[in-house]
Amino acid sequence: MTATTPARSAYVAGIYEHPGRSLPDRTLLEIFADVTDGALRDAGLSLADVDGFLCADEAPGFGPVSLVDYLGLANVTYLDTTDLGGASYVSHVGHAAMAIAAGKCSIALIVLAGKPRSDPKYRGRRAAGPEVPYESPYTPTNAAFYALAAQRHMYEYGTTSEQLAAVKVTASHHAQHNPHALLPRVVTIEEVLDSPMVSSPLHRLDCCVVTDGGGAIVVVSEEVARSLGGPMARVIGHGEAARASYGTTLDLTRTAATVSGPRAFAEAGLSPSDIDYASIYDSFTITVLETLENLGFCAPGEAGAFVADGGLLAPYGKLPVNTDGGGLCNNHPGNRGGMTKVIEAVRQLRGAAHPLLQVPDCGLALAHGTGGSLGSRMASATVIMERADL
Repeated sequence: MTATTPARSAYVAGIYEHPGRSLPDRTLLEIFADVTDGALRDAGLSLADVDGFLCADEAPGFGPVSLVDYLGLANVTYLDTTDLGGASYVSHVGHAAMAIAAGKCSIALIVLAGKPRSDPKYRGRRAAGPEVPYESPYTPTNAAFYALAAQRHMYEYGTTSEQLAAVKVTASHHAQHNPHALLPRVVTIEEVLDSPMVSSPLHRLDCCVVTDGGGAIVVVSEEVARSLGGPMARVIGHGEAARASYGTTLDLTRTAATVSGPRAFAEAGLSPSDIDYASIYDSFTITVLETLENLGFCAPGEAGAFVADGGLLAPYGKLPVNTDGGGLCNNHPGNRGGMTKVIEAVRQLRGAAHPLLQVPDCGLALAHGTGGSLGSRMASATVIMERADL
């Protein structure tokens, strides 16, 4: 990809992750306001500067219209409400970059807020899908769908529960340095395997946390970025794709990352071996293994050994991953982790991750989101960013 490709004209100038993990005393709208204020302050911008707004379907009321009104965004001329589940906010970064390149906006705000931990009735705004009448009689759970993928991966490649557990152990080693992490204690392989079985072969500690909170990202044009200055993350590659359930022909070891990843790498003019740091969606431990393989960081069936050998440990692993503790230990706001994946990737590029986990000379980072379920219909979004010193 050449320097004149439109994606290179967009920069992440502001990020903010809500520090709360249980927020019973904050309304959903107040959380949206908190993260908006935090990201704009981080960027050195104001509400009046925002002319692009992106959110998914957790927005209350009349969705983005209600949020724009509530937040006081008076100058928005571009709106995007793409919903890819947990992959939405990774997708939004790519969409914001395209909108900026097309001249639709110059300062785009991406927001997420949710309260599934303190409000058991929280479900976002999603209506029942066409598959519900056919699947609900069998009462499938999200964990069960992912367990199907894990079982198939084990059958195809000999992946073990110990290798799955190594993903959680790595996340816990990173989370111990995060003062906001919901689960900051380091755990062992044995502790993961001794935790209660949720849906075979997945144990409780193979599953992500449930948290309140949210986050926000500000993506700006090159002109705005240069006026603000400082180290930023330049968006250089983006890809997204959906994978349907295909009746009985679904390959449970292949996700839509097999499409979104190559598209992002091609746009960036890079290969997986070029990446210094990766934020990989970790709704369950199996999600990480399959995504590593599907993005090309490991050959099919090799991710288990890669993780077990410490390949994901920061700062000196072969591919440091999720240095904030990820969704397995730190934060999964609104049951949607793509937002935090982008935020930690930007921290690494800025050199602002925890000192003990900062990847040396981190110049290229990847953020990947997964939405839906590995065991049925799902979507993937991949963004590649590079450090830009303006």
